[in-house]
Amino acid sequence: MSDAKYSNPIELEITEPSSLNEQAAVALVIAGALVAVADRRVSPVERDEVIRFIRDRGLAPHISDERLSAMFDELAERLEEPDFANVVIDTLRPVSNMSLSAHLMELSERVAAADEDVHPHEVQAIKLLRLLTLVLPRAKQVGPGAMSTVPKE
Repeated sequence: MSDAKYSNPIELEITEPSSLNEQAAVALVIAGALVAVADRRVSPVERDEVIRFIRDRGLAPHISDERLSAMFDELAERLEEPDFANVVIDTLRPVSNMSLSAHLMELSERVAAADEDVHPHEVQAIKLLRLLTLVLPRAKQVGPGAMSTVPKE
């Protein structure tokens, strides 16, 4: 394997999470980052709120605060690109069958309020997240149990 693949481990984990727990952590971080960038002013207090939320609920104990912070910064930057919606969808899709919806919504609302100024674009970002958590297709089951859901004739 090339050294380039390991030069930025956070990018590797964000683009190719190695486990469902990693994917869930990234989904939480991207929800907060989406709301934070919505008003075009990402505040350190918003990033801190994402980390605090994840820590207080014990949602990603295996990930350090520094790594969560770096994930947030990288994703916030990525969400300023024109294809931000695809980034959000691609990040949320793998965890769509986990019960993260309530956490994603609560986190997004807390990030919006963190800087004490809920901008209308932050409200729109929260609505987008709510819609995505409702309509994203559930991950398909793969493996021996997958056939049990097919109706027999």
